[in-house]
Amino acid sequence: MRVCIVYDCLYPHTPGGAERWYRNLAERLTGAGHDVTYLTLRQWEGDDAGLPGVEVVAVGPRFGLYTESGRRRIWPTVRFGFGVLRHLLSRGRGYDVVHTASFPYFSLLAAGLLRRRGGYRLSVDWHEVWTREYWREYLGPIGGRIGWSIQRRCARIPQRAFCFSRLHQGRLRELGVPDPTVLEGEYDGAGLRPGPEPREPVVVFVGRHIPEKRPGAVVPALARAREHAPELRAEIYGDGPERHRVLEAVRAEGLDDAVEVPGRVEDGRIDDALGRAFCLVLPSRREGYGLVVVEAAARGTPSVVVEEPDNASTELVEDGVNGVVASSAEPDELARAILRAHDAGPKLRASTADWFRRNERRLSLEQSLETILAAYAG
Repeated sequence: MRVCIVYDCLYPHTPGGAERWYRNLAERLTGAGHDVTYLTLRQWEGDDAGLPGVEVVAVGPRFGLYTESGRRRIWPTVRFGFGVLRHLLSRGRGYDVVHTASFPYFSLLAAGLLRRRGGYRLSVDWHEVWTREYWREYLGPIGGRIGWSIQRRCARIPQRAFCFSRLHQGRLRELGVPDPTVLEGEYDGAGLRPGPEPREPVVVFVGRHIPEKRPGAVVPALARAREHAPELRAEIYGDGPERHRVLEAVRAEGLDDAVEVPGRVEDGRIDDALGRAFCLVLPSRREGYGLVVVEAAARGTPSVVVEEPDNASTELVEDGVNGVVASSAEPDELARAILRAHDAGPKLRASTADWFRRNERRLSLEQSLETILAAYAG
């Protein structure tokens, strides 16, 4: 089968959960004997994009994708959409399936426009579906109205729709998308079957430093938690436009000796940190899935997440079983959740490891790949 994957970022040149999903999908499809092309924006030097066995096509030049405030820039998404349009005009008939992310929407509009001409089936991953209210908050009254209208138009394109949470499945149905399929598995690995040995008194954050993920919220929460457990420390991994706010918070709370902010590091260091920590803290306001929660659970490490209307990562946490769901990201509430995970100790880590063992197959990339291949065939 000839499959064209469409996403404007490519892991590891750009980090992120969606980026890892599409790289893993491309590698698995190639390994299964399918012919895979990956359309993206250029993010690498030289001719080798570093994805063996996959034809990687840069349909646009290198861009800075985010503003200083952490929002996506409009022009790169438009430019990517035109690049996808040109590619599918010339090569669309050579694909059996075009598999694209819903966002950035202009590439989906291009793929939908040429669907009949190219004769390919269109599969669409909806990592997130934003509400009208969130669009207004994100882009203002006029921009939010435009964004909402484009999202709704994309939902009306004939497609095989996938999403990664029940939250967004429900929102797709509200937009009129028939039978969206939830892909629960993105984890590409195996459980490490950890024992009950003591962990370091460290909480870990892993993610892009953007306002929605609220990395800076970890710092004042840790300061409050240290009033009861002064040995606690934090390691905050990742990079982005909010990094300076994180560093400012560390200085303001006087936690230079208790908080490390090393920036973007190799995956091996992240794996080590998740294996040493007594919990992961992910105070995101908005998550389409929350892969790092599963990665932490695979190491027997519980997660602290925050109850928010747009946060699908809460679907991956059973409070008191494999983590704690905080009622808000306010310092006192988040500190209470961190202390719950800390005080639960080996018992919570053991139940987290057991939770992962029971859900490992359901949460695996292989499970989702089987669902996708069945959809391609159908």
